[in-house]
Amino acid sequence: QVQLVESGGGLVQAGGSLRLSCTVSGRTFNRYAMGWFRQAPGEAREFVARIIWSGRNTVYTDSVKGRFTISRDNAKNTVYLQMNSLKPEDTAIYYCASARFGSIGAFPNEYDVWGQGTQVTVSS
Repeated sequence: QVQLVESGGGLVQAGGSLRLSCTVSGRTFNRYAMGWFRQAPGEAREFVARIIWSGRNTVYTDSVKGRFTISRDNAKNTVYLQMNSLKPEDTAIYYCASARFGSIGAFPNEYDVWGQGTQVTVSS
């Protein structure tokens, strides 16, 4: 059974930083692309960032470019999301997801396993 467990969320003031972690079990982690998504209250879930199996290619949504960094440690089966210069509009539940084998995770329907989410709240 594949499991994704996120951690690292919390309450932070605008301009602050948080690092989210997502540890994967039950899957050969270094063969799968990974992604981070978020969902604010009353909003649809949106893509935040993704990283291919090797970590050599990353993609970000425009609103977080230059502020967020996705990375992975294949030895630890963990993907990270470093979030700097946080803004109140970054407030959401953040989910990590694992793409299907062979997929780069370019579209949400390419992800087949999701974590339970971690709350990030940015106060103004």
